[in-house]
Amino acid sequence: MDEGKLSELYRNRFPEQELARKADIWKVLCRHYFQRFVAPEDTVLDLACGYGEFINNITAREKIAIDLNEDARRYLASGVRFEQVSATAIAPLLGGSVDVVFTSNFLEHLPDRQTLELLLDQVRAVLKPGGHFMIMGPNLRYLPGEYWDFYDHTLGLTHLSLSEVLALKGFQVETCIDRFLPYTTQGALPTHPLLVRIYLLFPFIWRFLGKQFLIVARAPL
Repeated sequence: MDEGKLSELYRNRFPEQELARKADIWKVLCRHYFQRFVAPEDTVLDLACGYGEFINNITAREKIAIDLNEDARRYLASGVRFEQVSATAIAPLLGGSVDVVFTSNFLEHLPDRQTLELLLDQVRAVLKPGGHFMIMGPNLRYLPGEYWDFYDHTLGLTHLSLSEVLALKGFQVETCIDRFLPYTTQGALPTHPLLVRIYLLFPFIWRFLGKQFLIVARAPL
C-alpha cells in the first residue's frame, strides 16, 4: 500500500476524537506495565509508531519513532526523533544503537513470511547485544474471523508461530503472554484509564478478555 493510501486509511480508521482516548489508555499502559521493560537510560525505537501512543508515553533517554505514514510526525511529542523509512530498512540508520525495540499491531500488516524474516533481521541488527524486542499484536488463535476484518491485515500470526520464527532468528523469548489486551479500543469494552489500570492489576481477567499477545524477546549477547 502506498504512503498516500496508508495515511487515508488510518485517518478513516482513527478519527481525531478517537486519538485522545487512545492516548489516555497508552499513558496507563506505559506507566503501569511497559515501563518495567525500559530503563531511563535506554534508547528506544518504536517501529511503525502510528500516532506515537507508545513512544510519547514511555520514559527513556533517547526515543526514536519510525513509520511510513507521513501523518505520524505531527502527533509525536517534542524530543522524539522521527524517521519516515520502511521498517525493513532500519539497519543502516540505527545499526547496533538501540536497547529496546517496540512494535504494536504491525506485523500482521506485512505481506508475507519472507518480509517478516527480513524485518526480524533488521531488528536484530539495530539492537545492542542482549537488547529486547517487545511485540504486541492480535492473536489469530483467538480471532479466527475478526482478524481479517481489517483490510490491511495480510499475515496471520499466533503467539506460538511468532515465537518460533523469533527463535529461528536467534532471539530468546523471555515473556510470552498469549492473552494480554483486548483486540481493539473501538469495541464495546470500557476504556476509561482507571478501568485499564484495574485490568492490568488482575491478569486472571486477561484470560477472558485478552485477544492480543505480548512477546518480549532478547537479542543474542
